[in-house]
Amino acid sequence: MSSLTNQNIFTVSRLNAEVRLLLENEMGIVWLIGEISNFSAPVSGHWYLTLKDSRAQVKCAMFRGNNRRVTFKPQNGNQVLVKARLSLYEPRGDYQLIIESMQPEGDGRLQQQFDELKMKLAGEGLFSQSDKKPLPEHPKCVGIITSKTGAALFDILDVLKRRDPSLPVVIYPTMVQGEGAAIQIAQAIGCANSRNECDVLIVGRGGGSLEDLWCFNNEILARTIAASQIPIISAVGHEVDVTIADFVADMRAPTPSAAAELVSRDNSHKEQALIARQHKLASAMRYYLAEQKSHSVSLLHRIERHHPSYQLQRQSQQLDDLESRLNRAMSQFIALRGQKIERQQYKIQLQSPVKQFAEQRTRMQRLEQKLLDAMDRKLLNARHQLAIGAEKLDTVSPLATLKRGYSITQTAQGHVVTQTEQIKTGDTLVTRLSDGEVRSTVI
Repeated sequence: MSSLTNQNIFTVSRLNAEVRLLLENEMGIVWLIGEISNFSAPVSGHWYLTLKDSRAQVKCAMFRGNNRRVTFKPQNGNQVLVKARLSLYEPRGDYQLIIESMQPEGDGRLQQQFDELKMKLAGEGLFSQSDKKPLPEHPKCVGIITSKTGAALFDILDVLKRRDPSLPVVIYPTMVQGEGAAIQIAQAIGCANSRNECDVLIVGRGGGSLEDLWCFNNEILARTIAASQIPIISAVGHEVDVTIADFVADMRAPTPSAAAELVSRDNSHKEQALIARQHKLASAMRYYLAEQKSHSVSLLHRIERHHPSYQLQRQSQQLDDLESRLNRAMSQFIALRGQKIERQQYKIQLQSPVKQFAEQRTRMQRLEQKLLDAMDRKLLNARHQLAIGAEKLDTVSPLATLKRGYSITQTAQGHVVTQTEQIKTGDTLVTRLSDGEVRSTVI
């Protein structure tokens, strides 16, 4: 005992605060699949629920700002995929998840697999523009890897026939949908490289759902495209459809017809060269923007963990919890009072003559009414005090200060500017207003 110091002894509050910070900083963002149960949506607009599987469960909270983006109405029994950060509700010591996004399990899992593979391949440099092979300026033979019965093949052939009928074409028919399609496409690319009869390949199909196009998000196919010695144009779906094959290919065409225009010559071949460069530039910009978006999301998560609104969210959850406890306590109190009254009435029935019973019953009814009136006043007063507390909390909120016309200025590194000596000419400043932020440069 003599070796203990004040620093070694924790209070319960300090312990819970340390555990919360440990969970939030060490675990970061997690993806979780589970079944919804005990779903509730109080008047505060926040959602509280439990995610469970066959052997375990975890409590979750999804605050109003995040649940507004959910495109479906969660119900008990729904299987969902959520993105959340681990936390701890300090007043009760409950370990919980703070949900940031929620999707039905099927669509969400495919999108998660897409994002994970995209991040993995991007980290390995497979999307790097410096490794892209240039398309031949005047192709001598074009290879087409697609379904032999699909509309994409006929669209490509129609464009080539109209623009450059003399251009030789080799078709490598494959499946472009379903199990085994990705392997067949990869094998066709390998076959075209080994035969070396074409100097450019078009790989693609027509539009469809995420599941229809899923074979073009296959890791083996992506690595095969990247390793191809023959330049490859990805022409999958419509312009709005984006696959992993589009990022890995040497060129991405918005449609199969557009791919055919890229490889064919006509009287406006200079214009086509310009279009090709535009597509290459657009592809590079999409990759750059995707990288910047990923970096911004990472920074945003780091900022959110220290943002005042996060503290407000925890306090709002505590208010919901206190209101729920107050309602349960009042209901229990009223129920106990009612039981006591029933016991008194029973005693009167056993011990009193008819006249006394009538008088006592009248008296008990008056007492019961006074009790109910007192309870109503007590409940009204409790609600009033709760409203006053919420109003006081709102008056000290940084967001309320921003709404009154004030602003918070930070450096690009996130430090709050309080003195002019903290900044110098050329620095970028971020000014936070009530409805957004303004970026400015010091001149």
